Amino acid sequence: MFDGYIICGTPRTGSTLLCKLLESTKTAGTPHSFYRRQDVSEWAEEWKLPDRDTISELEFNVAYLNAAIAAGKGGTGLFGLRLMRENLDELSAILDRIFPKLPSDRARLEKAFGLILYIHLSREDKLAQAVSLIKAEQTGLWHIAPDGTEIERVAPPKEPQYDFERIRREVTELETYDAAWNIWFAEQGISPLRVGYERLAANPAATLLGICEALGVRAPGAEDVSPGVAKLSDDTSLDWMRRYRLDAAV
Repeated sequence: MFDGYIICGTPRTGSTLLCKLLESTKTAGTPHSFYRRQDVSEWAEEWKLPDRDTISELEFNVAYLNAAIAAGKGGTGLFGLRLMRENLDELSAILDRIFPKLPSDRARLEKAFGLILYIHLSREDKLAQAVSLIKAEQTGLWHIAPDGTEIERVAPPKEPQYDFERIRREVTELETYDAAWNIWFAEQGISPLRVGYERLAANPAATLLGICEALGVRAPGAEDVSPGVAKLSDDTSLDWMRRYRLDAAV
């Protein structure tokens, strides 16, 4: 029986959708990006942790870990964490300071969080993924609800601008991060549960059911599964992808 799970992803793979689906079960924790560097101070403040200037780094890391575990469980028996590949090494280094002399990343993660189901969330169409990421960065709009209302905006509205070189760089980086997850799984002796964005977006209920079965928790009926976020892909996304393929062929 698993103690928790880690969603191992890259940006714009549907991780927010998956986190909201898992949270909605009321049995599978409350997964968030607790170890995304930019968010640590915000979480620490929300959890009312001691100020970092008043305690040692180790004391802060231990207090933060305990608070993250409680938050990730959300009152259930399962801990949930969303982790992007670029944050993995930093998390492992933090855990190494708390639990020194363990032989591997996997050993450190499982010492901290127990028996973990690793869920590799990836997107087959890296061009669509790169376009989605760049549009979000340019427009400031990251997520909308199914009714079209904004859920997450980090900057004032701005018109997106097509940029071939930026898209090409992003495609390469996303491919590199996704490959890095697979290399890491092999090195750590992990056989992850593989979840594809395309299937998740097309059939959230079936994807959620499969994950709940793997975790050994009760899944809601398909009629009770309500995705909390909607796709941001639009005509601009399709136009960028068309233009990129034409430009790349020159």
